[in-house]
Amino acid sequence: MSVKQNTLKGEFSLKGKGLHTGKEVCATFKPADQNTGCVIVRTDLETPVEIPAIAKYVELVDRASCLQKDGARVYTLEHAMAALYGCGIDNCRIELEGEEFPILDGSARYYVEKIAKVGIVEQAAERRFFIVKRKMEFYCEATDTRITLLPDENYHINTVVAYDSPYLSMQYASYAEGETDFAREIAPCRTFVFLREVENLLNNNLIKGGDLSNAIVIVDRKMEQTEVERLEKLFGYEGMEIHEGILNNLELTFDNEPARHKLLDMMGDLALCGCFIKGRVIAEKPGHKANTSMAKMIYKEIIAEEREDAYPADLDLASEPLMDINKIRTLLPHRPPFLLVDKVFKVTENMVIGCKNVTMNEPHFVGHFPDEPVMPGVLIVEAMSQCGGILVLSGVPDPENYSTYFMKIDGVKFRNKVVPGDTLVFKLITTAPIKRGIVQMKGFAFVGKKLVCEGEFMAQVAKTKNL
Repeated sequence: MSVKQNTLKGEFSLKGKGLHTGKEVCATFKPADQNTGCVIVRTDLETPVEIPAIAKYVELVDRASCLQKDGARVYTLEHAMAALYGCGIDNCRIELEGEEFPILDGSARYYVEKIAKVGIVEQAAERRFFIVKRKMEFYCEATDTRITLLPDENYHINTVVAYDSPYLSMQYASYAEGETDFAREIAPCRTFVFLREVENLLNNNLIKGGDLSNAIVIVDRKMEQTEVERLEKLFGYEGMEIHEGILNNLELTFDNEPARHKLLDMMGDLALCGCFIKGRVIAEKPGHKANTSMAKMIYKEIIAEEREDAYPADLDLASEPLMDINKIRTLLPHRPPFLLVDKVFKVTENMVIGCKNVTMNEPHFVGHFPDEPVMPGVLIVEAMSQCGGILVLSGVPDPENYSTYFMKIDGVKFRNKVVPGDTLVFKLITTAPIKRGIVQMKGFAFVGKKLVCEGEFMAQVAKTKNL
């Protein structure tokens, strides 16, 4: 069953301090058209800059995710991106008055609550997925960070964090699509920092907006009262306490809240690949640099798969087809031995994917060629065009009364032989809207994942003359 894209039903805004700059910022989330993705607009600039929230624009910085385009930057977007992903939002326009998102309480809770309040609306277009088909891995020797991506039917994340600390030596967290309640179990988990890091971060102006209301501060050593008093002045906070390794006696939402927050960060960072993911993530000691590096790896895979001449990424020839030969016979007027499409696996508004099993029983192999049977190129082109005809006629209420006729063929290239035993996979994409019965398409034929033929077609769809 296909999954449709979603956007917000209305708009909402969140205001607060930016973690790194300490400045008041406002982020307004608005509905967006299908296939837009998530786009962040720096509205505070004299000339607003739109930055798509994709890995192409990731710039690696210390302790934060950052996007950069045309000289404009956006920081600390991971919690907002995790909220959109976790709530199933494909398309959203985010107008940002500042260079970073508000840190709020250091979690994604407020984003999720606002999304639930305004609601979600389904759109007509199908959701884009990145389906993991092979093991992918990122490893950083300096931090001993490893992120592994494996095939899986749904989206799963398994995270482990480990620190040289008696209060946070090792923790685990997991997320399973369809099983884990993101809004309740992941979104409320706050960011954390070790006390030993705080002064260095403050001195380097990295957490100007950080305070005890938006982060869990972990204390992993004994402190004298004089040092506590010094920290009170540093934070501008009176009555500071330390309880079970947590500064200011905070109550943890979950015993493994730090590990869950790392999972939240990972979900937000990996969302920058631009697609929803079907695969299993195993993350050991993750961080923003590693997360966004993996997002870049996935993004490159997606771009390669979405090239027009790329083999259909989600095609499984062993799966049940959308149309078998009997259904195809109701759409096409062709009959054996000139019916050259056996199965159709996918039909969208502008694309069709089908196949033909090439066998030695076909009559043309008797003479083409007796000692070296090769499928004639003209028949490969004919088979591609028939598959394209299915794309067009599947949208006609009475396809049995129509036929498609060639008007022009351009740029046909044959790259490899096709022989008995091969399975030809066809991918046809429309290149312009259908007008007055004229359809223009690009066609690609593959054997295995190797491109064997391509070409451009123009055809006319017309009612049969005997009507």
